[in-house]
Amino acid sequence: MFLDKIVAEKREELKQRQEAVPMPELRATIMERPLPLNLAAALSGDSLRLIAEVKRASPSRGILCPDLDPVKLASTYAQCGAAAISVLTESRYFGGSREDLESIKRTLPDIPLLRKDFILEPYQIFESCAWGADAVLLIVAILNDTELEELLSLSHALGMQCLVEVHNQNELERALAYDTRIIGINNRDLDTMNVDINVTRQLRPPIPRGRIVVSESGIKGRGEVQKLKEWKVNAILVGEALVTADDVTAKIKELL
Repeated sequence: MFLDKIVAEKREELKQRQEAVPMPELRATIMERPLPLNLAAALSGDSLRLIAEVKRASPSRGILCPDLDPVKLASTYAQCGAAAISVLTESRYFGGSREDLESIKRTLPDIPLLRKDFILEPYQIFESCAWGADAVLLIVAILNDTELEELLSLSHALGMQCLVEVHNQNELERALAYDTRIIGINNRDLDTMNVDINVTRQLRPPIPRGRIVVSESGIKGRGEVQKLKEWKVNAILVGEALVTADDVTAKIKELL
């Protein structure tokens, strides 16, 4: 399974990163950082909110934008009304980096940044905070219940929030068992890589009031957005449709 391969590679990579940047160094950096911004507040309200994503590539489509300028793209997102920005930091399959996140935070200190990566261990939560992320993605499919609870608790202790991503009913039930304010419904099947936004339609009803629901993957234009509004989604996370758009500003206007 593709996800198992990524997780195994990520654990090896983490060992190297922890040797290069030990925990005391991360803690010292965090002490100098401003408090994280409130992603949940940014995604709340009556209108549909947009989390616009910065990514160079994807496993399903390869290189999306070979000459991508992360700061310029993120600045366009912010100017056009994105409520938050998702930044890929996974390098092997998505072409992201720590530098992308840090440079965007320096340029746009007042918009919440979501670090999107394969978060497996507490070290990565400290790392995310040190780099300037305001929130992190937690993928239920790659975490057991103990890990999920630990990573949620640590994130909240550091003032960060979590977008907890689910793909099916079982994962949703696990996510709702904990203090998960923001639920992300990923419309992509991780085994086949096929996308169907009806996954959001199926999983949205059981989510109780008071939670923020974000639909992810397969949102290409106004047609999908209208359906998601009808299904009472609070926000959409859009990456490929924006990164590959000829006119990013026009695409955001279309979506919102």
